[in-house]
Amino acid sequence: MDQQTLWAWLHPHLGTTTGGGRAPREYVAALRGAARALDADPSWRKWWEQTGLLACELGIVVEGRLDHLRPSADLRRLDDCLLANFTCALSADTGPGGCTRAAVDEVREMFEVIRQALALPALPPVPPVPALPTDLADMPITAKRLPEAPHEPEQQGHLTLIQEFFA
Repeated sequence: MDQQTLWAWLHPHLGTTTGGGRAPREYVAALRGAARALDADPSWRKWWEQTGLLACELGIVVEGRLDHLRPSADLRRLDDCLLANFTCALSADTGPGGCTRAAVDEVREMFEVIRQALALPALPPVPPVPALPTDLADMPITAKRLPEAPHEPEQQGHLTLIQEFFA
């Protein structure tokens, strides 16, 4: 077990809806890379210590264009851990580095929600995020196919019940 695993405070759990085809592995891998970079960064660890919590279980569900009508967040404290579940839209930027840039922005926005909810000071700068791994086919992703809608979704959108996604 390496030092980072031993002292990890951030535990990302990644999933995706697969209503229109295969899971977006590149974007999910970029989200994982962004979360791991924050977890390994000493300034982020110091920032997190101000919460008084040992860990953050960060659940992220990437939704397709038609599924992601309105973003959702669910923050709950369980003993000495924050359970933070979010939905996010699939990145439209698929150019070189586009997935990584979009993922960094998305994860930072999630932590901005957490920061505001816990009344914490400003977020530290995001450290450099490594390039996407080449073994994306072997990366485990929780993928669930959405049931076919019997009718068109309402214009105001819907909230995904992300707390049950990883069950």
